[in-house]
Amino acid sequence: MAVKAVFSDIDGTLLNSEHQITPGTKQAVQKITEAGIPFVLVSARMPSGILNLQKQLGISSPMVCFSGALVLDASGSADNPVIHSAEFPQDAARRITSTVKENFPNISMSLYYHDSWMVSDIQNHWVVQEKEITNARPEPIDLASYIESGFGVHKILCMGDPQDIDRLRQSLQSEITGVSIYKSKDTYLEMMAEAASKSHAVQILIDRLGISREEVMAVGDHYNDIDMLSFAGVGVAMGNAPEEVKRNADQVTLRNDEDGLKYCLEKYVISL
Repeated sequence: MAVKAVFSDIDGTLLNSEHQITPGTKQAVQKITEAGIPFVLVSARMPSGILNLQKQLGISSPMVCFSGALVLDASGSADNPVIHSAEFPQDAARRITSTVKENFPNISMSLYYHDSWMVSDIQNHWVVQEKEITNARPEPIDLASYIESGFGVHKILCMGDPQDIDRLRQSLQSEITGVSIYKSKDTYLEMMAEAASKSHAVQILIDRLGISREEVMAVGDHYNDIDMLSFAGVGVAMGNAPEEVKRNADQVTLRNDEDGLKYCLEKYVISL
């Protein structure tokens, strides 16, 4: 069955190790969009961190932010109309914030809501690193006070050394319910409402497009992409993906530093 829409992860998939879109990948994306095939970015990033890449690609598509916790329509700005929003349970956010503050002093914690990125220390080296990768701007704020005020949260991100991240994940998974907790890399622990997932976001968008899941190709490289790869008619894992991710995909392409996304677009979409 012909592919009628492509859903792509960003970091480790669209971007190479230098956090750049290669000219070949850009050209391949533009070829499929010119042919009328939507190319949708699906990421744990906040809206502005995705919009910048859409502009580089020259596309205007809906975007899936925070791994499905926020789905925005296409309007060319970070204030796109909201299609879907799954906010974090307040009690869970409160308990996670308390756990990190009291037991994991070396872990940097961030809260995200729509296009706001909130941290307690903008000079923290983990925050500085994430800012360089995403080009997003953090806002200094007292995180516990923000949560107690009843404001919304779409994502919690904890950054730290791998051993601290593993300890935190084990602690939270035994204590917190109603929340999806996963490592997006060895040093990043990401949390969203349990109802949020990339596959659910894809389903919402293909319903609007009037196509079936069998007509979808999804491409990704990490554990939070597994549900999307399994859902799609053609699920493609990047060559740089962990083995578990590859086992849950239909196909495996080249690494992100080898134009793996370009290769699979040419093989499964452009050649058809």
